[in-house]
Amino acid sequence: MPEADFMKTTNEKPTAYSHKTMKSPVGRLKLVASERGLAAILWENDDPKRVRLGPLAESKEHPVLLETERQLNEYFAGKRKKFSLKFDCVGTQFQHEVWQALATIPFGETRSYGEIAGQIGRPKAVRAVGAANGRNPISIIVPCHRVIGANGKLTGFAGGLETKASLLKLESEK
Repeated sequence: MPEADFMKTTNEKPTAYSHKTMKSPVGRLKLVASERGLAAILWENDDPKRVRLGPLAESKEHPVLLETERQLNEYFAGKRKKFSLKFDCVGTQFQHEVWQALATIPFGETRSYGEIAGQIGRPKAVRAVGAANGRNPISIIVPCHRVIGANGKLTGFAGGLETKASLLKLESEK
């Protein structure tokens, strides 16, 4: 997967966000975008404090949201292994480093939190990597579901462990 196209600025929130909801095999997903790119994919019962965004306005015709929905539908149908979208994620420099590393995990593979910490050159920052992973605003597309514990077991996931297992199963069958 090519390096994800995250915004280089980390504190500059857009002035407006648009959103639309889509049905998926793992429940309803709320897609959120700014004029600059995809800002979030939120779970049906997502903690509102996990990804902090500004005011949202519903938009069923926003081009980024329509393209995101199209690509996600292809992914769930087993026809897409890589995503091609521009992102507009707000986070710290460390979070951006972790999210970039997540985006390099190949389809159908997993990495441990320790492996991600080593990949970004901070081998002792395993817990901080876990925290940044948990704040990943673009679940599925930036594949935080592909990160597992050092013992090979599934660990925390904003969409729930059942959903994480379902996504990993989907990828292992393709």
